[in-house]
Amino acid sequence: MRFDLTMKKFIQGMLVVAILLDITYWTIWFTNRDWIASEHTQAYYDFENAFPLADLWLGVACLLALITLRAGKPSALLWLLCSGSAGLYLFAMDFLYDVENGIFTKGGGGAFEAVIVALTLFFSVTVLTWSWRHRGELLSGDTP
Repeated sequence: MRFDLTMKKFIQGMLVVAILLDITYWTIWFTNRDWIASEHTQAYYDFENAFPLADLWLGVACLLALITLRAGKPSALLWLLCSGSAGLYLFAMDFLYDVENGIFTKGGGGAFEAVIVALTLFFSVTVLTWSWRHRGELLSGDTP
C-alpha cells in the first residue's frame, strides 16, 4: 500500500492541531479556567489537574511523530503509535469521568468537553489506523 500524500499531510496537520490544542488548553486552564471548566467543584479541579503530565506526554509524542514523519525516519511509526495510544487512553479516562458525572449536559462547558473528547477519539483512531496500515512504508523510510 503506497502513501496517499493527501492523507499523510492530513495526519501531519492533525499532529500540529493536537500539539496546539494541548498547549492552548493548559494555558487557559492555568490562567483562566472559568472559560473552559465544565464544573466548578474541587473534585472536578482535582480530576483535571491530574492530566497535565499525561497531556505533556501526548504533546511530546505528537511533536516527535511530526518531526520523524516529515523526515521520513522509520521511528515515525513508534511515535505515531505512541501518539495514538496516548490519545486513546486520555479519551477513555475523560469520557468515563464525563459520563459518570454528567459533564456533557452542563451547558457550554459540557459541550466544549464533548468536542474535546470526540476530537481526541477521532485523532487517536485515525492516527493508529493510518500508521498501522502504512507500517511497512514507515519502517522502510519509503515515504514521499
